[in-house]
Amino acid sequence: MIEPESAAEPDLSLPSAARVYDFLLGGGHNFAVDRAIAERIIQAVPTARETAVANRAFLGRAVRACLDRGCRQFLDLGSGIPTVEPVHEIAHRCDPSARIAYVDTDPVAVSISRDLLAGVDRATITAADLTDPEAVLSAPGVAGLLDPAEPTVVLAVSVLHYVGDDELVARLLDRYCSAFGPGSMLVFSHGSTDVDDPAAVTGTEGMLRLARDSGHPIVPRDRATLRRMTAGVDLLEPGLVDVSRWRVDDPDPGPVLGVYGLVGTVRGQSR
Repeated sequence: MIEPESAAEPDLSLPSAARVYDFLLGGGHNFAVDRAIAERIIQAVPTARETAVANRAFLGRAVRACLDRGCRQFLDLGSGIPTVEPVHEIAHRCDPSARIAYVDTDPVAVSISRDLLAGVDRATITAADLTDPEAVLSAPGVAGLLDPAEPTVVLAVSVLHYVGDDELVARLLDRYCSAFGPGSMLVFSHGSTDVDDPAAVTGTEGMLRLARDSGHPIVPRDRATLRRMTAGVDLLEPGLVDVSRWRVDDPDPGPVLGVYGLVGTVRGQSR
């Protein structure tokens, strides 16, 4: 299913966080301007590509954990471009009836996503700003696909560090997590400089400066703040940890990367 609304006309002279991420993952849906910023990020933070790959691998493990707990609906906020093991492919391998509503504000990401999802049943892409949850939740590609009475996984993976206001982030998480039925879950990852390994933050200031230059400034947050923002969620083991450590089988997962992730069950929905 394809969301019929049109996205805003893109300015292809500007880099896009979604397309930079696609490049770091090894995808092919990016432009020279995105690759130029990505290469500067890699120079500032040599682990940038490794971090992107680890974050995407965390998403895959988290989605499979939610499927194991019976969830069959997914709302992917700030989804970017659904390539390199996207949510719908993971979910549909488990259950072809699973429903995935992607949401992004980047017009090029939305346009590419429409092409990629052409002919894919039970997956939509919606052009909307996640900071307007009422618009997101009422959009045809979301409201017409996801049953609000059913348990739903809210995915906010490496996207809310682009929202600068702590209180707004907490309100957004509360609103989205309370929009669906009992048993709903949250999958969340977020950039941070609050790590135990000083090597993990080498070049962080340069990366933050580049993010500002690209038009997508990042606000890293410490572990205590992230846990306060997700206080309404009962965490699955191992809790809030670096994404490179969340349920990995490798006994030597390598260095911490400065992106924290968690998966948990939403507490106390009214439905």
